[in-house]
Amino acid sequence: MNEQLGIGIDLGATNIKGVLINTEGHVLEQETCVTQEQREGSGWQAAVADLVKKLKKKSTYPVTAIGLSAPGIPNETNTGIAFMPGRLQGLENLIWSALLEEKAVSVLNDANAALLAEACFGAGKGIQNFIMLTLGTGVGGSIMINGALYQGFGQMAGHFGHITVDANDKNQGITGMVGSLEDAIGDATVSKRSHGKYSSTKALAKAYKAGDTFATYLWLDAVRKLAVGLSSLCNTLSPEMIVLGGGMAKAETALMNP
Repeated sequence: MNEQLGIGIDLGATNIKGVLINTEGHVLEQETCVTQEQREGSGWQAAVADLVKKLKKKSTYPVTAIGLSAPGIPNETNTGIAFMPGRLQGLENLIWSALLEEKAVSVLNDANAALLAEACFGAGKGIQNFIMLTLGTGVGGSIMINGALYQGFGQMAGHFGHITVDANDKNQGITGMVGSLEDAIGDATVSKRSHGKYSSTKALAKAYKAGDTFATYLWLDAVRKLAVGLSSLCNTLSPEMIVLGGGMAKAETALMNP
């Protein structure tokens, strides 16, 4: 009996990651390439197609499913990304099944894909109601209710990075909200928040661990805003669990202890 295999693609602004995977969640093969977003569409689209072909060639069985995660808001049928302004030109309304020459390609927001992975194979396995936040360049989020992914009206549910944690902040995020959680802790704003002293969350966390006074202020301010945001989400959704992923989560005790 042939084993059922699938291909998973994670499309990011920096890298494209692909895996050949079985139904138990075991990764059989991996491929990674640079996104080359600056090539305005054709470059990164061709890179995804080539990556899928490479994984298929490495498979000893036919691939029966392809899933793709990407930033942005998917369309109602989860066949493409309907809305992603300012990044990955050519992503919006791209017909993935046509590009990859497949009958069907399931497309999810990247944070939703991360939550489903945790629900099937990771920290959320067996948990019926939980939320996930991905703490990276920005802040993504996703919601599991009664064992099912909740995407909400217009597929917009779970964008926790755009909740307000500082109503007095004058800066507006991409949704127009002031003082967003994404602006408070996202990797993209570290240089701005530190007046150019630190270029990344990793560098800021390292300085905090070393006892730098300015870094300590910045780090603990961001962590406090994250904690307030998480507490507010608990009051709103009453989840059994919160799962944190992304680069900031790698700070481990520097994040969890405060």
